[in-house]
Amino acid sequence: MGQQVSPLNLERYELKYLIAPEMVAPISKFVESYCSMDYYSAIQTDHFYTINSLYLDSPNLYLLRSKEFAGAFSFNMRIRSYGVGTAPPYFFEVKYKVREFVQKKRAKVLTDHWQEIMECETVPEDMDAFSAENLQDFLHLKMTYNLGPVILTQYRRKAYLSEVDDYARVTFDRDLRYQEMQNWSVAPNEKELCHYDHPDSFEEPGKKVVLELKCEKKIPIWMVELIRRFELVGGSFSKFGNSMATHLGIPDVVSPGILYR
Repeated sequence: MGQQVSPLNLERYELKYLIAPEMVAPISKFVESYCSMDYYSAIQTDHFYTINSLYLDSPNLYLLRSKEFAGAFSFNMRIRSYGVGTAPPYFFEVKYKVREFVQKKRAKVLTDHWQEIMECETVPEDMDAFSAENLQDFLHLKMTYNLGPVILTQYRRKAYLSEVDDYARVTFDRDLRYQEMQNWSVAPNEKELCHYDHPDSFEEPGKKVVLELKCEKKIPIWMVELIRRFELVGGSFSKFGNSMATHLGIPDVVSPGILYR
């Protein structure tokens, strides 16, 4: 059986596609010939689980602005939880990206009082070595760029991990929502959540599910066949960028100059 969850450190390609909701079932059936569901999907009755991500940025939105330059190096930082967002584990993640290539580092935090880590900017002594090192990098970037919470996103995910490759992953994300967040919290307020999976954000009416194919440096043959069979057309989509664009009322965070108007 493949890995049930993603590793703490990884480098991969991320290919993104917008699909209609009715395409989830046939694509899932194809994928299940090569993959099994990850742990979080397997334990849900509908196989979709909730992800909450608290994104950080500087007061002048430096990280968001860096996405303006197409093809340029950029990174984002988030604190992620699964479910309602009020119980550990929490994952402190730094995601570096150049076009479709991504390097992600994350620290697994088991304490209920993770906000104290952010406020005191110290690494707990009882963390495992990998998580401690990644959390130290996270805190260093937080201090260097003066980062704090700006927006919380929530969506429902169905995820698969390959059983025939060292690492390959397929995810379906739907019901994409956001709320402005200025506190250290990954627990959304249902009354404040707003959808951003609409035509103004996605620009493709009827296609409001984000399909991602994630793999190491060589794309598996079965993924190539999946793309061909379902006539998938790749695109660029950022949950941080698109939710912020919707929140700020700007049409596209990667259009030249748009953030400076």
